[in-house]
Amino acid sequence: MCRRSQLICLWLRRNRSTRVSLWPFSVVANHAVFLLSVSRMADLDGDFDGAAESGASETFPQQCSSLRKNGHVMLKGHPCKIVEMTTSKTGKHGHAKVHLTGIDIFTGNKYEDICPSTHNMDVPNVSRKDYQLNHIDDGFMCLMDDGGDQREDLKVPNNDLGKEINKKFENGETFNVTVQKAVGNEAVIAIKNVTS
Repeated sequence: MCRRSQLICLWLRRNRSTRVSLWPFSVVANHAVFLLSVSRMADLDGDFDGAAESGASETFPQQCSSLRKNGHVMLKGHPCKIVEMTTSKTGKHGHAKVHLTGIDIFTGNKYEDICPSTHNMDVPNVSRKDYQLNHIDDGFMCLMDDGGDQREDLKVPNNDLGKEINKKFENGETFNVTVQKAVGNEAVIAIKNVTS
């Protein structure tokens, strides 16, 4: 540890009410250079609403050249499944460009984007979970997971899948629905028959 770092640590121990942030800035002559941000805790009077999140990010960065067809990516702010991906070389000193075409996983809309292959793109954390449909009330489904926890916050979709869900429910069939979740949105995407 260099002398400057030791002095900063000593100063921090004495001034516990001070918030110090070190931000990586650059590397000069094999030494890391950091931007030092110092603020007194009294200066940090932010309005906090008391809401806390789990800390899990809704997206993560991934290099554009490592994306693959049938994978997921954020295109123009929408979580999409990649349906087509082409790479083109540009001029003598240019970067390879990746042309991505994707279908929104919730709405089915088509989006396109072009990105240099060395740049990062956001990839959504997509999860799927199966629920058993117990009943439908005013267009909302009462769903139960494997642990017995119930939820009643998802509407029956307004498409062919929703018509099939209503038909199976009216016929008294027992079945599961698959709920897909990404970037704060949730939707029913499939039906699975329960085998006894």
